[in-house]
Amino acid sequence: MFLEKLETILPEERLREKELMDTHTTFRTGGPADYYVEPENREQLAAVLALCREQGVPFYILGNGSNLLVGDKGYRGVMVSMGRAWSRILVEGCYIRAGAGAVLSAVAREAQKNGLTGLEFAAGIPGTVGGAVVMNAGAYGSEMSGVLTRVTVLAPDGQFLVLGAGELELGYRRSCIPEREYVVLDAEFKLVPGDPERIQAYMNELSMKRRSRQPLEYPSAGSTFKRPEGYFAGKLIQDAGLGGFAVGGAQVSEKHCGFVINRGGALASDIMELCRIIQTRVRDQYGVELEMEVKVLGDF
Repeated sequence: MFLEKLETILPEERLREKELMDTHTTFRTGGPADYYVEPENREQLAAVLALCREQGVPFYILGNGSNLLVGDKGYRGVMVSMGRAWSRILVEGCYIRAGAGAVLSAVAREAQKNGLTGLEFAAGIPGTVGGAVVMNAGAYGSEMSGVLTRVTVLAPDGQFLVLGAGELELGYRRSCIPEREYVVLDAEFKLVPGDPERIQAYMNELSMKRRSRQPLEYPSAGSTFKRPEGYFAGKLIQDAGLGGFAVGGAQVSEKHCGFVINRGGALASDIMELCRIIQTRVRDQYGVELEMEVKVLGDF
């Protein structure tokens, strides 16, 4: 059986069945994953993914769930958590090497402590290094592509590869990593020496902007939609008269219409229905197709 084979790869405390995803996503909603695993090293990770492929069992690589919506009926497959065991951060001169599970804010703080500038923009992005590399995350005019030098990935054939940033086809909120079915293990960033106090001041300035403009007091997945070319998603949603519009516990934030928030008790189906209404309204009024930035997974 699949479970029995998983148990030969992972210690008991690293494998759970029917794990609710509301505690593993920043939307704070979502049903159970059939299996939730936390591999401790490369060998365990490679063995788990090889087994999934061999048995035809779907899997998803999970960071801190900051860009993910899991359906109320859950996920029929394996959630592979790249958490604490993958969060090491090393500083060598102007380079920082961070595991895929390292939280971006922690990497930015480590850079500041070591007098390195270039990652300030990432301090408020609620994601991990792995997810940020996959989607070339960015904020305030900067992106991961501006500081990323190389990544280590696990390829579908089980090989561990080191790839330069130029091989990742980084663009606006995209890379070639998903289509090539790579799994990011760690990433290296090249930064520039700077004054720690000035770096901290800039991080504080960006933090104040976020708090004033974004609904950080509510669970969400950050910007719900990608920026359509020539437009801003939040402005289109606001102009369509949808500020504050709600479906169940899901609501378009009145502070920033580009955010769908969980006002309390929102079901994943509430969030999806609200997103569909937003997309329809914006398309009908402005002829613009809004594409979700949030990854949608599982059964609703």
